[in-house]
Amino acid sequence: MTTAALTQGLERIPDQLGYLVISEDGVLASAGELENDENTAGVIMQMVRTASRLRIDGSADPPFKRMSVILEDFVYVVTVSGQKVFVVKRQNNQQEPVNA
Repeated sequence: MTTAALTQGLERIPDQLGYLVISEDGVLASAGELENDENTAGVIMQMVRTASRLRIDGSADPPFKRMSVILEDFVYVVTVSGQKVFVVKRQNNQQEPVNA
């Protein structure tokens, strides 16, 4: 699979600051603030492995498809598809709560 096929559409995600495409073998593609960020890739992969071991209902289905890591200024949006993990770092545009 070509890099262009792996990253198709990732550049168009609103407020994205960078992305990673990761497999068990390592980083397959990266750009922006996450370009060549092996450390973040390793941390995200460890989180995915840990979350994948959690089987609440005994189901054979994957326990999750998406995970968000929300920090003050940005959010990592993680999607697992097939044998690949797609990570997009986005600006965290928190909105103030509405008091009615």
